[in-house]
Amino acid sequence: MKKFFQHFEEYIAAAVFIVMLALTFANVVMRNFAAAISFTEEITSSLFVLLCMMGTAIAARDQAHLGLSVVTEFIHPRKRAMVTAVGNLLGVVFSLILIKTGVEMVILEYEMEQISIALQWPQWIYGSFLPFGAVCMAVRFAQAMLENLKTYKSMGEEK
Repeated sequence: MKKFFQHFEEYIAAAVFIVMLALTFANVVMRNFAAAISFTEEITSSLFVLLCMMGTAIAARDQAHLGLSVVTEFIHPRKRAMVTAVGNLLGVVFSLILIKTGVEMVILEYEMEQISIALQWPQWIYGSFLPFGAVCMAVRFAQAMLENLKTYKSMGEEK
């Protein structure tokens, strides 16, 4: 079970990518028979938001976000751990802002009973991808921040 949660975002991203690929492929094939599937763009563009959010969470977990390595390479490793922890804290704050605004957006879509154009599905279903992905991001940024703080603390004890 621990392994499942350790790679949770990867499983979701893989499933989303497979669905997007299958829908897009089916639409391309059907276009050759002059029978395009109109709803595929609606689903794939909404799933793309979820895929991006999962990718961000995976990068946060693996501490693989772009950084100014030109600057941080010249900083002492202990201070680098603290700077990275602050960067991850900013990631948590950003994720919390996304959660708040995403939930507000979903509530508004639900209350206004907005529906999608092609499938006539409730728009809040697609909108919920944003706060869901932001929760995953917040958790992974927080985990990375705690890991950086442990590194910072352990480097201080070595002296």
